Amino acid sequence: MFDTADLFHVSSVLNRRSIAQHGLDWTRMGAARGIAGSRRPEVEGIFVCRDEDTGFFLRINNTGGPVDLWCVDGVDEGLLLDNGNGFFYLPDRIPAARVRLVRADIPPEPGF
Repeated sequence: MFDTADLFHVSSVLNRRSIAQHGLDWTRMGAARGIAGSRRPEVEGIFVCRDEDTGFFLRINNTGGPVDLWCVDGVDEGLLLDNGNGFFYLPDRIPAARVRLVRADIPPEPGF
């Protein structure tokens, strides 16, 4: 049996409507920069993190505006891949039925 967990994803508020409708899908990136500031997907997948790591991703917000925190339900942790820098992603799209908005409109932290 595989271990599953509820993990988290941070995204620009500009992506909220798309995520609510289509889920998390790197091929739909374009409304805003990625959390690290990238203008196109860094991997073919969705970056996720544990609850205790969400603060880091909120602090590095390079989207140019506020972000949302999404919970991704029931991720099989055995499917996660390391991008080579210690950040993990699921190499698949995540349907809207498996994501839920848990915090909205989190402002960028000044001076980071």
